[in-house]
Amino acid sequence: MISRRQFLAGWAAGAAGLCGGKPAQAFEDAVAPYRTPFKYPELVLRATGNNADFDGFSVDDPIVFRANGRFCMLYIGFDGTGYQTGLAESEDLLQWRRVALVGPRDPSSLYTKYNLAISSILRNKNLHGRGEALKVDGQYLAAWNAYPSAGYEEGAAVIGLARSRDLLHWELTEPILRPQDGAAWEHGGLYRPDLLLDRGTYYLYYNAKTDALPKTEGGGWREQTGVATSRDLKTWTRYAGNPILKNGVRGTETYPTTNPLHGAASAIKDARDSRFASNPYVVKNGSEYAMFYFGFGYQRPGRACEMLALGTDPLHFSKVPEVLIDVGRPGSIDETFAHKPSVIYHEGALYHFYCAVSGKYPNEARGITVARSRPW
Repeated sequence: MISRRQFLAGWAAGAAGLCGGKPAQAFEDAVAPYRTPFKYPELVLRATGNNADFDGFSVDDPIVFRANGRFCMLYIGFDGTGYQTGLAESEDLLQWRRVALVGPRDPSSLYTKYNLAISSILRNKNLHGRGEALKVDGQYLAAWNAYPSAGYEEGAAVIGLARSRDLLHWELTEPILRPQDGAAWEHGGLYRPDLLLDRGTYYLYYNAKTDALPKTEGGGWREQTGVATSRDLKTWTRYAGNPILKNGVRGTETYPTTNPLHGAASAIKDARDSRFASNPYVVKNGSEYAMFYFGFGYQRPGRACEMLALGTDPLHFSKVPEVLIDVGRPGSIDETFAHKPSVIYHEGALYHFYCAVSGKYPNEARGITVARSRPW
């Protein structure tokens, strides 16, 4: 079976970045609080290069928050067998120090025998808040997903919860969401969860993939985003209106981009999320809800990019016709993909962390970088 990583890479191989035009004026004010156009030119966390390390091959999927007076990052590392989860710390959001492997695989587990991605932590999700991790009954609360087979995202993943008193040692629950219990749009497996506590209700956003589609529908699979809710962290209910973030329509939509490389003369005629609308990351800005996510389209060359949807409640979102972070110039750290968002506010600036990919699979370089709302 072809993994998501191989699929994205296959579409992107040997091609330049897609193009778009100037953002529509009607969305200027609405999108302004969420833009981070100033990219840091280097990776802030990269693979160690040591095949014996859990993150020796690549690092991916940053989750940034505050705890114990410092910035922390949960991230996943790949060692050639599967995902495991690490913790890093920073004083300034740029210089990161590896702390420990905190989510190791468990050979005796049905679910985490090969993979464990602790992919979310309950934290203050106010856009201009400090982003501190929140405790429930004296413990940090996180969500994990795990793929049942060896390899990069192999098999239909499940989602569960995890608790810790020190961020270093995590106790996992049994899965709370399984793909076979959901609708057809999620039967192929569940991807990164994202936790939000709002007015006494826990929201768990996640994206999922279909089973393989017939060639008449593009082949492969599609990914969309849904949500489940709970009041007690025990009983979870999938929202009846799922998926709340659907794929864009093929061949009819135009998504401008803030990337200065791209001009209006060659607008995209395919939605940038027509194939994947993935990795939701939801924040609150006053009475508004914002979902950062990454999109990937059918149109060749495929280039995963960071996108945005806005809503007046935590269940209904409207996409913004603008790419927040696009791929960079040839030879840059994110020339291939710029995807998998996590944001935090610090000293008057919004920091948008994401996974940057350069090169071609299987020899790509996959690491973590950041963009900011004001110049460096």
